Amino acid sequence: METSLFPTPRSLSARGPLATILKTVCTLLLLALSVTAKAQELTASVDRNELAINETFTLTLRYSGGQRGGQPDFDLLAQDFEVLSRQQSNQYRVTNGHAESFVEWTVILAPLKQGKLFVPSLHLHGQVSDAIPITVNKAGQSPSGGKRQAFLEVELDKDRVHVQEQLLVKVRLYTTVGLHDIATDPLQIPGAHVEKVDEQRFERRIDGVGHAVYELTYAVFPESSGELLIPALNYVAVTGRRDPFSLFNRNAQRMRLRSEAKTVQVEPKPDSYSGSHWLPAASLGLVQSWSKDPEEFKVGEPITRIITLRAEGLRAAQLPPLPRLAIDGLKTYPDQAQQEDQPGSNGISGSRIETTAIVATKPGSYQLPAITITWWDTKTGRQRATQLPAFRFNVSGGAITNTTAPDDMARTKNQTPVTVSVEPGFWQKIAIAAIASHIFWIIYFYRNKRKINKSPKSNGKKHVKSHEQQLIDCAKTGSAYEIQSALNTWLSKQKAENNRYQPSKARQSSQNEELNKLQREINDSLYQSPPKPLNRQLVQILVQRLTSSKSTRMNNQAPDSLPKLFT
Repeated sequence: METSLFPTPRSLSARGPLATILKTVCTLLLLALSVTAKAQELTASVDRNELAINETFTLTLRYSGGQRGGQPDFDLLAQDFEVLSRQQSNQYRVTNGHAESFVEWTVILAPLKQGKLFVPSLHLHGQVSDAIPITVNKAGQSPSGGKRQAFLEVELDKDRVHVQEQLLVKVRLYTTVGLHDIATDPLQIPGAHVEKVDEQRFERRIDGVGHAVYELTYAVFPESSGELLIPALNYVAVTGRRDPFSLFNRNAQRMRLRSEAKTVQVEPKPDSYSGSHWLPAASLGLVQSWSKDPEEFKVGEPITRIITLRAEGLRAAQLPPLPRLAIDGLKTYPDQAQQEDQPGSNGISGSRIETTAIVATKPGSYQLPAITITWWDTKTGRQRATQLPAFRFNVSGGAITNTTAPDDMARTKNQTPVTVSVEPGFWQKIAIAAIASHIFWIIYFYRNKRKINKSPKSNGKKHVKSHEQQLIDCAKTGSAYEIQSALNTWLSKQKAENNRYQPSKARQSSQNEELNKLQREINDSLYQSPPKPLNRQLVQILVQRLTSSKSTRMNNQAPDSLPKLFT
């Protein structure tokens, strides 16, 4: 008996008004699913979410769908914003072999009122972009109070900070004239670590006059308590339009700008703080992930645990190492921690990623202890703690009697010693084979020429026999690596002989099948983890077939003919 999620047309027609309602619901559901599946084809983003009433910001709208032509209804923006400019570009990119094409609109907007605003959702070809919140504050004022052509402004996000807490310093260059060749020294503060984290350009109106603004944001981390001095900054720029045909640019004027120095009070670590490491941050989180499902944990099989510690307002170098695991029945192999700093308009977010391989030596139920990180919340001014809960899992399988590492245990099970533990890459094999082939042909040509001059018949047969006998002897008592080496030498000789004798397609197919079986047996012993012991009897049979077919073919040929080195 079959059931359907939606009623059939016949059943709908029989139900009267109810059918009409169900048809409408089905249509709306299908439309909602279609829009959701392709919601990513129209995306919207802004360069900043907070600004003043007299500033501008940039809206970027991107459409990556298959339909062409048309544009969104930008008139929807007129309710809360003034559209100052709009540009459209068609772009085509190839990233890591993946090609993508899209249409992008860049819109410069100026808010019409203060408060919490939204860039509305825009529509194009059935796709809908997400609405974006915008915070508009009161108008900014010039620190100089005068109507100068250019001036500098320094703004701090805090008046007081704790030691090692992030302080954001914004340096803005305002100008009403064209400036070029701007030069300045980087911000350097004795007793503090300084990093530039953001750079923006926008427009701000002051007393009805439009100013172009160039803003730099620095993250400052005081290293000791006391008074921290933000020194005055000097900018040097050239005003006027640059004339490429003028040698001296007589109309240009050099302008020197200087900002005001600022001071900040740096407080020491609070006495009430009880954490083992001082971590003043805006937020701090712990995330755990596994290389595979821990519920399938088996004895002897390694599984990788990855823990990421991320803090907003702290550098990665400030984050502490996580406690090591010491649990009976579990072997741990920690990797070197990875540290990463991500700069942005809100400062630096530091991450510390610790990776540990875990191998269980006996079955049972295990519990990894909880990890707790104590830190200081700079937003609320109080101590907080972030905890990664304890994790319990079960391990199945039989206990391991020795305590050697997984790779060592695999090697001890193999009776045949393996001298090659790492398989080279594909192109490395090609390069090695090419070099070995050239060396072999040089040696072969030199020796064969000398032997032909002395006794071409007897010496040639003895040389062929030595290669075959070496391969047969290695198949009986040699290791997988020695068999591989002898086989490669014998195959090189076969290549030259095949150019002369030209065996039948049936014989070539039979030899290829036997050669493939032999190569698989050797590769499983050399490169499989754990290594597979050689099937000595099978190897001897395959080698015997290969060499016997070669000898039979040579006996059927004219005895006085000599092999050709090149064709």
